[in-house]
Amino acid sequence: MNLLKDPWLPFRNRDGRIEYRLPSALADPDVLDLALPRADFQGAAWQFLIALLQTAMTPKNTDAWLDRYQTPPSVAELDDLLAPFASAFELDGDGPRFMQDLDPLDDVKDAPVAGLLIDSPGANGIKNNTDFFVKRGRVETVCPECAALALYTMQINAPAGGAGIRVGLRGGGPLTTLILPEDESKPLWARLWPNVMPADAVGQPGQTWRVSKADDSDLFFWMSDTRVSDKKGTEVLPEQVHPLHAFWSMPRRYRLLFDETPGTCDLCGREAATPVRRLRAKKQGANYDGPWRHPLTPYRRLNPKKLDELPLSSKGQPGGLGYRHWPGLVLEDEAGSGALPARVVTHHLKKYHQVEAARDDGEAFDALFRRTRLWVFGYDMDNMKPRGWYSVAMPLVGVPERQQETLRGWAKCFVDLAANISWTLRNQLKRAWFKRPEDAKGDMSQIDAQFFEATQPAFFTALREMGEVLRDDIPSDGAPPTLSSETHRQWYLALKREAMALFDAQAISGPLEGMKMQQLERITSARRYLLAYLNGSGKKVGKTVQTFAQAGGFELKTSLAEENSEGSAA
Repeated sequence: MNLLKDPWLPFRNRDGRIEYRLPSALADPDVLDLALPRADFQGAAWQFLIALLQTAMTPKNTDAWLDRYQTPPSVAELDDLLAPFASAFELDGDGPRFMQDLDPLDDVKDAPVAGLLIDSPGANGIKNNTDFFVKRGRVETVCPECAALALYTMQINAPAGGAGIRVGLRGGGPLTTLILPEDESKPLWARLWPNVMPADAVGQPGQTWRVSKADDSDLFFWMSDTRVSDKKGTEVLPEQVHPLHAFWSMPRRYRLLFDETPGTCDLCGREAATPVRRLRAKKQGANYDGPWRHPLTPYRRLNPKKLDELPLSSKGQPGGLGYRHWPGLVLEDEAGSGALPARVVTHHLKKYHQVEAARDDGEAFDALFRRTRLWVFGYDMDNMKPRGWYSVAMPLVGVPERQQETLRGWAKCFVDLAANISWTLRNQLKRAWFKRPEDAKGDMSQIDAQFFEATQPAFFTALREMGEVLRDDIPSDGAPPTLSSETHRQWYLALKREAMALFDAQAISGPLEGMKMQQLERITSARRYLLAYLNGSGKKVGKTVQTFAQAGGFELKTSLAEENSEGSAA
């Protein structure tokens, strides 16, 4: 099977039909999305198509990028652009195979194909019989189409796997951030192209741009002998490879074994004439080192003062992804928090102002830059063990570069207030639940997760308002831009409302008549403290809320009726 010549990807059409077609179908205006059987496959397939576009038709500069956005290729034109790379995308055969070792690996034992899936139990888990929740034997037969995606997914996300088993170029289980139009009816082409970067921006320092070719082994490692990393000095550094190699990284050594006995794919349910049931894997693949910055992944510096230390890719964490992570995913703050958003994000936010300054038709691209979303997804990994998969869409608010510091400050102020309220809520729930809350053990991160999830719509509403204020740049009177007191007030009220609702739902989990007097007293006391904190009462208890209200220019007023209603709920 050839991944550029055979119809192997399932595309979702505008009318809801799913068809298996060539990758070039992404240029069909009636194609809206992909339809893969697994969430990690879906994210990987999007990255595969972006990588193809980046490899086959990298625009020279931003103007060329915009010209192509206005005039998408036809399916036939895209086929012609991809055709020269077909030899690098053979999945089977005696020659080079897509993302597989050129060596047949005859000296290693065959292993189950399930080893390609990041969420499958490892050899130790099976040996020690600890695969309680993710069972062995779920996947034994895989069609070539799913095998290709499993292979690509593993190579670009490869987690830690033990001595000699190499981690992916951007670290194990990295987050990916993609730019999407807010209008979900846009064709797939219009959703992929914003993630393609011009030649003058896609490379890293030390890399020299050159045209992509199928036989370039600095771009596609599988086109030549394996870069074995069994000795020091064999690390793969950014300046040693093609600027686009990050899209085709290959840390693991695999060979798929195609079976002549037909079978049903355990992943997609389709019949396969030559399925994959076994594979060969070997240690000491490409060992990526140095200052790698994958274009689609955010990074951060653990210590912003130590610029000589390499930044780490951002990864999924327990508690999921939400607006508390938004500043670090969008706003660069290398010297402060150490945040380094994905290069595709920072470049996209700069493009709008380049368009306004350099092109008369800037208004035609208004929706492309003002009404966009950020799709963030990835595994939450504990070394080689996946704890979960996260996927969330957030607004991508772009403002003039000189206003980004202001936006960062506003967003941080709003997020900090939410974090403080969440911390107080969690502590008061512990007081309500336990006689000695300081001794209470256990994970209470779910409280934070529920609170942030409940307040997320309000934050994104406020975020859009921030963007509208700052897009107008500096007011005509020369005064610095200000965010309205009403925006501040509505955010505070949303946090207060959700905190009280969550406390009441969690603290009183059973019938009141069944509770002992001491328990009721604990609940009442904790609720009063939380309410006083949220109302900004007292010099110590409500200082955080008072400070926010003063900075936001609104008064903390609670009517007598509100106080009676809030105080009597417990």
